[in-house]
Amino acid sequence: MTSFSAFGNPLSGSGFPSEGGTGITAWRVLLTLAVILVLLATTGWTAIRKHDGAQGPRAAAVQAWEKGSIGGRALPGVEESASGIARFFHSLTAAQRQTLADRYPLVVGNLSGAPTELRYDANRTALEQARDTERKRTADERLTDDGRHKAGRRMHRFESMLKPGRQILAFDPTGRGRAAEVFGDLDKAQRVSVVVPGVDTELLTFEKSKRAYSAPVGMAKSLQKEQRQTRPDVRTATVAWADYTAPVGLGVDAASGEMAQDGAERLTDFVRDDLPGSSRASLFCHSYGSVVCGVAADDLSPRVTDIAVAGSPGMRADSAEALDTRARVWATRDDDDWIADVPHMEFGGLGHGADPVSPAFGARRLSAEGSDGHTGYFVPGTGSLANFAAIGVGSSPGVDCATDDPDCTAATD
Repeated sequence: MTSFSAFGNPLSGSGFPSEGGTGITAWRVLLTLAVILVLLATTGWTAIRKHDGAQGPRAAAVQAWEKGSIGGRALPGVEESASGIARFFHSLTAAQRQTLADRYPLVVGNLSGAPTELRYDANRTALEQARDTERKRTADERLTDDGRHKAGRRMHRFESMLKPGRQILAFDPTGRGRAAEVFGDLDKAQRVSVVVPGVDTELLTFEKSKRAYSAPVGMAKSLQKEQRQTRPDVRTATVAWADYTAPVGLGVDAASGEMAQDGAERLTDFVRDDLPGSSRASLFCHSYGSVVCGVAADDLSPRVTDIAVAGSPGMRADSAEALDTRARVWATRDDDDWIADVPHMEFGGLGHGADPVSPAFGARRLSAEGSDGHTGYFVPGTGSLANFAAIGVGSSPGVDCATDDPDCTAATD
């Protein structure tokens, strides 16, 4: 992807002095340095070290899978192509496929190319096992009170994810955990929307009872319902994609692109390998999720027609053109969203670059009428949700543009 200059973008409404380029640059440097110092003082230098993958249940399952067999045949490597995995499962009997799902649920449930329904079934088994593990931990005297309390919270989360009708496409309880859930029929969908969430996303925040539309499950469920109301004739599916490790809090990790890089690689793999058939896809990227989508943009499958960002701190690019993607790029932000006060720049590896809702960035700017603050973009009845649904079902010429970009739908197809 094209790299971006540290200071090459004007800040819209930033409060910086307007006397000229040199003065603006100086203020940008000073403010960015101040932000860096605050972040390092409050989160520590160790926060920017490389995040090593933790050993856990899935790693153990992969090791067992690599030694396993079925019907006298060795099992394919987990790094095998999705098409190769699909051919392998197609060659098995129904009983053999089910045996593998029961024996290696944390592998089959996350295996690109495995049948979708088999992955749902495997993840139900994996969730049952994870729930039972956490139930035992709630009574483990070797744990602290806080440890037992967290075990109880995780147990209840897994119980919720086991409710009838839920379609868990990916699940890994290791560490803070990862997951992805499908709403709609993924195999038959003509258009698939993928919701990419931001900071503090993990299994415990995958869904919420209060402020439901600020969590990945609530966002995706709301978007899927709106899409069906917008175009009931279009077969849609929506994925709450929390299958990457997101930053915790607003520290150095959230201000850097390291975790976004890992997330972008997982996102490009997901879109390429986990979406069956020839469905078109749209990405709806919130907050730090928009950083992930920006990093992924130049490597996305051609099936991705649209990338829409909401409450974005930046996409690690100077402009929409610099993202080097064939997808249309849309951006929206509520007037009361605190993210507007974050310096949209990059310096010393921190910061995410130009503001996607600034006219200079070149994204198609959407109205967010009715949304409230940083987490209100997927709330039913808001203009932002209606716009996302129109994009998701392929009716983007009908979206409501921002007042300062009345022609944002020009040249859409």
